[in-house]
Amino acid sequence: MTFTSRLAVVALASLLATGTAFAQTAAPAAKTDAAAMTDKKAPKERSAGSLECSKQADTKGLKGKERKKFRRECMKEAKAGATTAPADKK
Repeated sequence: MTFTSRLAVVALASLLATGTAFAQTAAPAAKTDAAAMTDKKAPKERSAGSLECSKQADTKGLKGKERKKFRRECMKEAKAGATTAPADKK
């Protein structure tokens, strides 16, 4: 056997021997349902004013930018009405 063929055999053997060092490790344990729920953001509770504004936008058939604009104005009015309502009762 020549020197280059021996060198090739040694290189091939070393590649096969080190292949196990680069093998894929075991997958991490799956998260439990409770852990999965804490990772996800909980949906925000919508206020009564927000729901009412959405219903009004639905009845008007608004979509897209018009709907956003309508809801923004509606929510401003709802908040303004909510802050002045306790003052009216006094």
